[in-house]
Amino acid sequence: MGKNDKRRDKKGRVLRQNEQQRADGRYMYVYDDALGQRHYVYSWKLESTDKEPAGKHSDKSLRELEKEINEELHDGIAPVEMTVYELAEKYIKIRWNSVRESTRRQYKTVLNNLNKQSFSKKQIKDVSKYDAKAYLVELQNSGVRYSSLHNIRGVLRPAFRMAEDNDWIRKNPFDFEFSEVVVNDMITREALDRETQKRFMEFVKNDNHYSRYYDCFYILLHTGLRISEWCGLTLEDIDLENKTLNVYKQLQRSSDMRYFIVETKTNAGTRVLPLEDDVVEAFKHIIENRPEYIEEPEVKDNKGKIYSGFLYMDINCKPLVAQHWEKHMQLAVQKHNKIYKKELPQITPHILRHTYCTNCARSGMNPKTLQYLMGHSEIGVTLNTYTHLGFEDAREELKRLRTNHYGDNDLE
Repeated sequence: MGKNDKRRDKKGRVLRQNEQQRADGRYMYVYDDALGQRHYVYSWKLESTDKEPAGKHSDKSLRELEKEINEELHDGIAPVEMTVYELAEKYIKIRWNSVRESTRRQYKTVLNNLNKQSFSKKQIKDVSKYDAKAYLVELQNSGVRYSSLHNIRGVLRPAFRMAEDNDWIRKNPFDFEFSEVVVNDMITREALDRETQKRFMEFVKNDNHYSRYYDCFYILLHTGLRISEWCGLTLEDIDLENKTLNVYKQLQRSSDMRYFIVETKTNAGTRVLPLEDDVVEAFKHIIENRPEYIEEPEVKDNKGKIYSGFLYMDINCKPLVAQHWEKHMQLAVQKHNKIYKKELPQITPHILRHTYCTNCARSGMNPKTLQYLMGHSEIGVTLNTYTHLGFEDAREELKRLRTNHYGDNDLE
């Protein structure tokens, strides 16, 4: 080819720089993105007016693709070949050293779930806001729990924000209100009504075997503690004189049966709870009936600090963990339902926590106060409890306000 010759296609048309026509007739455009990575795009058409060869199909011509690419490069958008899963991995890698161990475990769970879904294989530049919303709706319709959806979106939204900040995409497709798409049915599904609470607690209190756990169940129902926070309590955390409870750690057990102490789920989880007299009495009863151990079981945190004085032990003199309490409640419910025709629903420590939260909301507690008591990092989590209050709750609240303002007598 001479110095002044131009590269042409099989129709004699002059090809631009970085354009080629392959031996099979397909056109190719080569370019480097803003990150210096080389890419190739293909089309059976050079111009939009061309017709594809028989049996071939192209959505866009090569020059239409070129125009889109060059506009993105001009705007600083790097059309990197990165999948949703790869983006999530990059985001988590950056955050890894700055988050708590509990958050790291959530990250691992999110990545495991993403890895099983076709959505994770989509290119991030191809994900629209519709795609993001449809993905969450599909997950919820398939039975994925609200809390899991919240965690997934809690990774993907900031991950795509990182991509937007780095000019890898134009807009964050996950930048929308969670409540616009996902229905929070946790509270209505899990909170126990008053009558069910009473039946369960009375059964436990009067049962020869499960009465030993009554004080624990009572405290969980009247403090809203997370079960891992409850398991992490030690004698030094309970101040009966000042009627306070110091919550700042969790006890957990790994799959290989190692026990370890971690911080609370969030910074807001570290809190001092005021205790009502009935809860103080329950703690007194637990402490008075706690066996004296020749050698107190000890558990370390990740800094090597040693904790002892846990409230309940198993037959191997190891502190009880969440799985123990979940099993105790499950078996208590099963025993009740074998005896009585009117059965109890599933009851877990998590359900008792939500029941406490719902009871406080129904009593008219200030949402910010309830947020503190529950250890919620975001007020939105607490406010979701209030969204499930209905007509009867509204009528009771108006009645309460009327009584407080005017007294017991009706207006003349």
